[in-house]
Amino acid sequence: MGRRKKEPRSVHRENIASAASALFLEKGIAATSMDDIARAAGYSKATLYVYFENKEEIVSILVLNSMKKLYDYISSALAQHESTEARYRLICRGLVQYQEEFPFYFRMLLDKINIDFESRGCPPEEKEIYHIGEEINEKIKDFLLSGMEQGELRSDLEIMPAIFNFWGMLSGIIQLAAKKEEYIKKSMGLSKKQFLEYGFSLVYHSITTKEREL
Repeated sequence: MGRRKKEPRSVHRENIASAASALFLEKGIAATSMDDIARAAGYSKATLYVYFENKEEIVSILVLNSMKKLYDYISSALAQHESTEARYRLICRGLVQYQEEFPFYFRMLLDKINIDFESRGCPPEEKEIYHIGEEINEKIKDFLLSGMEQGELRSDLEIMPAIFNFWGMLSGIIQLAAKKEEYIKKSMGLSKKQFLEYGFSLVYHSITTKEREL
């Protein structure tokens, strides 16, 4: 333990968060205790509280880190092409990549959004999570407006409702494909990739001005 004590605080926090992440994925957040996290990370419970005030702070750190990755995926997708459809396809690919890398946190995408940052016990990371989410929404807003200006997307889209429906539809399709992969293959004869492509095409077809065959 002597060597570990000399390591930077950030290293200890990362070790603890990594152990907690594995437990959350295996058992769920509610069923995971601080005792569980301490044992998995190789720390005493008392030491755990030196680095994190409570389990909620650990959850917030993990969600924040995953949201930063999602922001990078979306930003990269939108920077690679000028074509609206090509950018859309890359956004979808980025979301699939995010779900595969962070399945536990992907499921939290549609959870309640905390906007009360003055409440006692609210981890400071909550505010940063909110702002990153808003930045991601701004990226999608720019994507939609650009497509509308180019005449490739419907001009009657109401931006904020469209953004929220955009997330709801795409995340729902991705979640369904992940949970029902075997059923989809058996009942439809489609691979997960084929099912996703069909679903993504349906969503794009609903906002584009062009008639396309699915």
